[in-house]
Amino acid sequence: MFDPTIFENLKVGIENAVYNLDNLDEIIRVSDRKDLLDMATLSRSFSLRFELVQQSAASAEICLETGLRDLAAEILEIPEEQPGCVLKLRFHKNIADPAYSCPVIAQIVKEIWNPELPPVQTIRYTYGDDAVPIHNTIELRFPRKINENQMGDIPNITEFMLRTLVELNRI
Repeated sequence: MFDPTIFENLKVGIENAVYNLDNLDEIIRVSDRKDLLDMATLSRSFSLRFELVQQSAASAEICLETGLRDLAAEILEIPEEQPGCVLKLRFHKNIADPAYSCPVIAQIVKEIWNPELPPVQTIRYTYGDDAVPIHNTIELRFPRKINENQMGDIPNITEFMLRTLVELNRI
């Protein structure tokens, strides 16, 4: 019988939490979903992107990734390995003035999330296009892999993501 991997179990937990906020609570609107298998590297990635129903100036994305080493360690039950997945959270927002907005965003993220987990902000714009907006991707990269032991943290993560979206929409 098929035994789901850590990746599959976490993916289902994330889907349940996010789609409940969309379909049942109607707080968010899911705007993108990706579930990818990279045949070249034998890696998996999954992401859900969403925005608040009442405020759509910013969006959030929850990303789960795993690679061949973790999948093989889990399936082959290699005792010295600790298989798991990488969790990344991204927030997307258009801004007009990075010199002003980026420090404000960094402070918001540090207040809601762990201050020792600094956000990585990536600014993107089209050269030659003088018009704003400038796209800012704010990413939180967790320092360790997660597994099913962190399944209970998913509701807290989504709650913190909602709080972050509310604050980002105020800028």
